[in-house]
Amino acid sequence: MAKAFFRLQKFLRRTQFLLFFLTAAYLMAGSLLLLQRTHLVIQQGSRGTSANQALPVLDGVAGVGIMDPRTLQNPSPRLLVGMDAMQEPATDQQHSPRWLVSRNSELRQLRRRWFHRFISDQEPMQAAGFKVMKHTAEHKGTYLGCFSDDSRERTLKGAVFYDLRKMTVSHCQEACAERAYTYAGLAYGAECYCGNKLPATASKPEECNSECKGEKGSVCGGVNRLSVYRVEELRAGARRRRNVIYRGCFRAPENLTDTFPASLIQPNLTVEMCSEFCSKKEFPLAVIRGRECYCGYPTGRFSLHDGADGLLCSRTHNAEGKYCLVYQTPVQDTRCTDRKFLTTKSKVFVALSSFPGAGNTWARHLIEHATGYYTGSYYFDGALYNKGFKGEKDHWRSRRTICVKTHESGKTEIEMFDSAILLIRNPYKSLMAEFNRKYAGHLGYATDRNWKSKEWPDFVNSYASWWASHVLDWLKFGKRLLIVHYEDLKQSLIPKLKEMVEFLNMTVTEDRLLCVENNRDGNFKRSGAKQKDFEPFTQEMKDLINRYILTVDEALRGRNFTGLPREYVPR
Repeated sequence: MAKAFFRLQKFLRRTQFLLFFLTAAYLMAGSLLLLQRTHLVIQQGSRGTSANQALPVLDGVAGVGIMDPRTLQNPSPRLLVGMDAMQEPATDQQHSPRWLVSRNSELRQLRRRWFHRFISDQEPMQAAGFKVMKHTAEHKGTYLGCFSDDSRERTLKGAVFYDLRKMTVSHCQEACAERAYTYAGLAYGAECYCGNKLPATASKPEECNSECKGEKGSVCGGVNRLSVYRVEELRAGARRRRNVIYRGCFRAPENLTDTFPASLIQPNLTVEMCSEFCSKKEFPLAVIRGRECYCGYPTGRFSLHDGADGLLCSRTHNAEGKYCLVYQTPVQDTRCTDRKFLTTKSKVFVALSSFPGAGNTWARHLIEHATGYYTGSYYFDGALYNKGFKGEKDHWRSRRTICVKTHESGKTEIEMFDSAILLIRNPYKSLMAEFNRKYAGHLGYATDRNWKSKEWPDFVNSYASWWASHVLDWLKFGKRLLIVHYEDLKQSLIPKLKEMVEFLNMTVTEDRLLCVENNRDGNFKRSGAKQKDFEPFTQEMKDLINRYILTVDEALRGRNFTGLPREYVPR
């Protein structure tokens, strides 16, 4: 009996092993098949836009004439344009009666490829992080200890920087020194605070226990704790790199001492002397009238919106002291830098929608600093999160953010939102900005080799149709829209930003809006060598894009919105 039981047990063990082996083989085979099919779909999607899938545009329009709306409702096959049309005459192929449908298979694959590139672009940055760690291994400032930090009333509030992946002690020290601050404090392993007043409350050394995100083995504060360094000895070396920006000549307010909190009277006063004085006082503006130096912020009394002729500030024309010279110090205006998540879930789900490269990140920067609340994202961009856009990591459906960034444009994706700010930018600028981001990140420029490659014309052919379909889909399916043109926002920032804030059902003070204007560029303005007189668009590309522009302009007017800015529309 025991022998039979032993044989049965041995048989069951073998069967169990066999079943496990077969299950594993089945799962592996299924995974390989799925990968193969996915690869095949991506290959098919990357072959370019066929004439059947191309987005239709208005043909034969040479000027800015107003088009018949019925043309948009009943387009003819001749309105369909693609890369094939750029290379050879259009043929009389049969096309789908639904025109400008963004959710066709070509655009689905295009968006997927764009999103995967969006995520994969972060990989090269990881390698860059190791270089930063090696470069900033030595700490030059004097460590003063661990201090408690109250987020509601910070002591080091002269400037704030975030880098949630590459923050190092030296990086924070140098940033504060360049802006003429005496102290640099680090918290949460990734946040840097600058100021000229030492925090009052010291904490136990072991409470500063957060490792720097970009430097293993180094301490960067802790939870509500600051690792504080004195960087005054670094300021002499950093002085050459500081920027004191001339803002212009302005009419002086009636009572300067009431308008500006700090002042100095100094014989033989120079710009550098006044700027240094105001920097130590942690003010972003240095105002000079004769031998008088005043420090403060842009306010309703002194908004810096109405400049005067520079000659009026000269000694010969300004004997009565009615005008003053204004300079921007290296100090950051921090009246609008505090941000947080919504304390209760938002009842209205608002999208901040745009085509890639249309300035969505910049608009988020403006909205966050104007309202004091984080913006969310349909995607996750590590580079943006690392630079302080903390809403990137929050689930986009959480409703803890004031609005949600999206580049999507299908019926289902649009109808998920109760309302939307639709940001539109000149397609020529948008295409170039997105191509730069694709090859050089958020802050760089693509090289000559990139622009002259085959990738550029393919990119224009595919993405130009996306630019048009994105706007048209939101006009068709959006429930409540605020149309904002990037160029109008750039030119008239305060009025347009007020419109956006009111649309979000928020109220903000004038001083906070002036603070946003003072910090308008944020950390995402492209830097580096920009090519002068560079024209990457061929005539065929221009013809294609111009037709899309006219189509979108007519669609906007058809919905009683203001048409595209004149600079978009071909003449």
